[in-house]
Amino acid sequence: MTNEQLIKKCLDGNARAQKLLYEQFGPKLMGVCFRYATSGEEAQDLLQDGFIKIFEKLDKYSGIGSFEGWMRRIIVNTALDNIRKNKKFLLHTDIDDADYKLPSNDFIEERLAAQDLLKILQSIPLGYKTIFNLYAIEGYSHKEIAEQLNITTSTSKSQYSRAKALLRDKITKLNLT
Repeated sequence: MTNEQLIKKCLDGNARAQKLLYEQFGPKLMGVCFRYATSGEEAQDLLQDGFIKIFEKLDKYSGIGSFEGWMRRIIVNTALDNIRKNKKFLLHTDIDDADYKLPSNDFIEERLAAQDLLKILQSIPLGYKTIFNLYAIEGYSHKEIAEQLNITTSTSKSQYSRAKALLRDKITKLNLT
């Protein structure tokens, strides 16, 4: 079944089609949720909330561009909404977690598996993780991040720089480089 057929059936209220859509795209979108969540349970909640929004807004999908990309955007926005709700914790960092070095090299060895990086990324403070995800993985500009999170562009840049340094430090401590 094509995406267009699946979308049409979902719009008609076909529960089986909705389940198929969830099963087809849920695992990929769960990966996005994990990058923004602080726990597995929170990632599952984000995925569920995101799919509710996907089904509510499905009639707004124009058919132009990637359907998966459209859903991914909704999931990212759902995660950002969750972060905004808890914003008082966003840029606050425990002093022990804030220890980082200035960047010396801007690379990650090939030996670092994606799963290892995800675990390390989960261990950094939420503010750093959010901005790193938005900039390095989702491709947002610092200006867009600043607008989304209601912070300054320079704050976005500095948080990204600190996130990279902290990630680099954690990778070095684990002897992954």
